[in-house]
Amino acid sequence: MIISQTPLRISLVGGGTDLKSFYSLEDGMVLSSAIDKYIYIIVKERFDEKIYINYSEKEIVDEVPEIKHNLVREAMKKTGVTGGVEITTLADIPSEGSGLGSSSSVTVGLLNALYNFKGIPVTSEHIAREACEIEIDICKKPIGKQDQYIAAYGGLNKITFHPDDSVSVFRLPIFNGQLRRLGSNLLLFFTNKTRKADVILEKQKKSTESNREALRAMRDFVTKLEGYLIDDKFDELGRLLHENWILKKSLVNTISNPDIDAMYEKAIKAGALGGKICGAGGGGFLLLYIQRDKQESVRHALKDYRELPFMLDSYGSRIIYNVRSYSTK
Repeated sequence: MIISQTPLRISLVGGGTDLKSFYSLEDGMVLSSAIDKYIYIIVKERFDEKIYINYSEKEIVDEVPEIKHNLVREAMKKTGVTGGVEITTLADIPSEGSGLGSSSSVTVGLLNALYNFKGIPVTSEHIAREACEIEIDICKKPIGKQDQYIAAYGGLNKITFHPDDSVSVFRLPIFNGQLRRLGSNLLLFFTNKTRKADVILEKQKKSTESNREALRAMRDFVTKLEGYLIDDKFDELGRLLHENWILKKSLVNTISNPDIDAMYEKAIKAGALGGKICGAGGGGFLLLYIQRDKQESVRHALKDYRELPFMLDSYGSRIIYNVRSYSTK
């Protein structure tokens, strides 16, 4: 039995420049962090040759092409696992529409678990690249590449997407006490809405050219924020989140809505320095930067919204259990 643990993520600044419609012409860049909420993938060898898959549905099939769950099907094709296996996916939070990168964490976790099931060592880069191929090239999702890379690598990273399709990952030199202090100023509140990211991202992709100047400004926030964080000027993150949110809302009119705007305004009036909707927008989780002495005031202002306690996480996808009872296929 193999169990992989793969983190979800929060994207701080630069989101949208990881779409191919932008980075195919010039470098895209984001600053993102893994968080301590996870997707778990369990892979167990079976005595028979059937394939069992357990998620919100249950599938029992004889061959890989029959699998309905496209991420499981394509991950099995990539890794060469053909049958005699049971695969179960579990999540710390309901994953669909959360804006925390759950789909990519599932894909990364599947690849990591299945490669380990086969006894094949692979790097974080290899897993992230193949996860992008599965989601973007094969399944044709209109998404970017940051989620797969932050899920595979973990930590607080500046990730650069180059026109030749290569990706550079730089982990910020912020560790231990600094990371805990930074994370303690970040809070997540559920908007009470979920959404289909594909619709919003498809619109955003089609509007890339008209939004190029706004996207460049959002990309440039990454280098600015990198300097602030390395220099221990954490409060500047709140102010940049606010500027980034104003620009992000201008990209597509469905990224925000009156309910989200009212929620955000309540948080700002109560003392938050800034924030943004995680992921594509339209619902999911609102990320806020709030100094410690203002947090109870903001919590009271947002008492109708459920908070998700979390901390920043240094680990990417990893195998937390590996026991072989007999030969894998």
